[in-house]
Amino acid sequence: MHEHIFGIVPPMTTPFRPDDTIDDKALRTETRYLVETARVHGLAVAGSTGEGHALTTDEVRRITAIVTEEVRGRVPVITGIITDSTASAVERGLAVKDLGVAALQVTPVHYLFRPNDDAMVRHFDTLATRTGLPIIIYNVVPWTYLSPQLLARIIREVPGVIGVKQSAGDMKLLADLLLLVGNGARIMTAVDALLYPSFALGAHGAIAAILTAVPRLSVQLWDAVQAGDHKEALAIHEKLLPIWNAIFDDNLPANVKCCQEMQGRAAGVPRLPMPATSKEQERTIRTALQKAGVL
Repeated sequence: MHEHIFGIVPPMTTPFRPDDTIDDKALRTETRYLVETARVHGLAVAGSTGEGHALTTDEVRRITAIVTEEVRGRVPVITGIITDSTASAVERGLAVKDLGVAALQVTPVHYLFRPNDDAMVRHFDTLATRTGLPIIIYNVVPWTYLSPQLLARIIREVPGVIGVKQSAGDMKLLADLLLLVGNGARIMTAVDALLYPSFALGAHGAIAAILTAVPRLSVQLWDAVQAGDHKEALAIHEKLLPIWNAIFDDNLPANVKCCQEMQGRAAGVPRLPMPATSKEQERTIRTALQKAGVL
């Protein structure tokens, strides 16, 4: 049941140079930092924090190859697929199939027109069957948001779907999903503002932008909850929430990169048309990181 996917799984940013190319060296260095220094439990690449919507299939493969090479099997690596057709999702899955990824993290299609529930089941079934890779549904697209009931149906009917990354801020939906699915799948929270209660409710881990912004603090939170030290967990939550409030905006990936840079971790620039972190955002982020003792 893929129990090796758990805990703190940062969705890595993609370090673009000003000329829009990918900085391989920075990506390798950040991978080593997350695994060896922050001691995270897994890594996710080419997700929304990694600006996966702006990557080509070749770039998704290249990023995945670099990270899996640096990881050397020490933690599971999950590759994100953010695309708008079953065929293109299959193409991206097959492009990384030989690289040893633990799973694909896949959004529902995110164009304007929502597939009905049966079409959604067929989409994930086709992807799992054609690629032969485990699928984690990335439940994030507002107009294609999947209910806990539909997610439970997909998990029940499509053996290749082994989990859900549950995004948005509605803890009731996360709680309902955990109640419906239990340990029948990996339920990973992406409710960045409320990681502590997510873990306390029984989420199997997190794949969330704030984990990349402050990975060591996030690992400390996970460890505290697992140890039953809720006083410590609450104290860490009170450090994390202001950081999330500071970075949460339409240019969230840029702001995560800003956090990395402030900590001496090369992160590059966002890919156009996403704007870089503004001076005002920088001041707010620096203050939150300083108050949390990260800087």
